[in-house]
Amino acid sequence: MDVCYNKLFKLMIDKSMKKTDLKNMVGLSQGTLAKLSKNEMVSMDVIVRICRTLDCTVDEILDIVPSPDNGTADDIQS
Repeated sequence: MDVCYNKLFKLMIDKSMKKTDLKNMVGLSQGTLAKLSKNEMVSMDVIVRICRTLDCTVDEILDIVPSPDNGTADDIQS
């Protein structure tokens, strides 16, 4: 499974926020901001801090989407 943060970036547009605003408000590193921009996994701590800062829930900032390989690459063969 992969993640998609399009909801986060739409919410930021609705709140007239730039990525640097989010970075400074939440205390994100440049690397974490880059991961969000590339729809890469970030820690649950980061997700919680974003939700608390923006006063929203997890489902308002991210989606879990199927992997292109439908998760078969991570399956353990028995």
